[in-house]
Amino acid sequence: MSKMKTAIEKSNVLIEALPYIQQFKNKIVVIKYGGSTLENDSPEISVLRDVVFMAAVGMKPIIIHGGGKHISRRLEKENIKTEFVNGLRVTSKKAISIVEDVLVNEVNSWLVNKINELGYPATQLSGKTGRMIRVKKISGKNEKGENVDWGFVGEVQRINPRPIFDVLLEEKIPVIAPLGVDADGYVYNINADTVASEIASSLTAEKLVYLTDVQGIFRNIKDENSLISTIKVDEIPKLKNEEVISGGMIPKVDACLGALKNHVHKTHIINGKTPHSLLLEIFTDKGIGTEII
Repeated sequence: MSKMKTAIEKSNVLIEALPYIQQFKNKIVVIKYGGSTLENDSPEISVLRDVVFMAAVGMKPIIIHGGGKHISRRLEKENIKTEFVNGLRVTSKKAISIVEDVLVNEVNSWLVNKINELGYPATQLSGKTGRMIRVKKISGKNEKGENVDWGFVGEVQRINPRPIFDVLLEEKIPVIAPLGVDADGYVYNINADTVASEIASSLTAEKLVYLTDVQGIFRNIKDENSLISTIKVDEIPKLKNEEVISGGMIPKVDACLGALKNHVHKTHIINGKTPHSLLLEIFTDKGIGTEII
């Protein structure tokens, strides 16, 4: 009897997912996958298995990955000092070649191979592919008001989504490294959160999902029952003033805002360390993180 009960419970889960599968068929979902989520993925959590499931039921997932910890380890090995200003890695001419090698040949290659092993074809891309992401050298000031030279760190100028569409038409999963090129063809490192927002905007994606190491946005970070499941755009300034949205969550929320202003339908911030967090957020009635709409 217990086996029958378990079987019925499983069927109920599938039935709950059905309207979402129907609703999101052929829709583009951009997923920012990086940081501690990328470091700690495992068969038990398996973000990539969730992505393959999404593709198998007819959705069009696109992965934008980071790789900061991998880069830091390689730079340390090469005795190159790592420095961050305003959350951005200062990237010298020597460092950018290492950044490119790590992002493309280590992280991106590993992700593509893993997806292929899970039974779905994936394709390596970066902002260099067909000059897909055009950038200019970023400029700005530090907290003291001094001008900063970040080196080969780029600000996105425009996206050419053609290479991404070509991969989607082949029914493969695009896996994109956050690199760009300037007008002279020089390669630049780009913040992956920004790349995800810009690509989602260029494709008018159905969803933009940020995988983080927290459940979402909490009204009180010390109270696990205070998770805010839905935030509307006009509520964000107040939440920032109250420091409900603060620290490392600010750039992710700002990236969500940028995407929503460019007709991305919904954005999500969820915990990538929660087993099957992507499926729970997209294919269940309640979800598990914070959606910004």
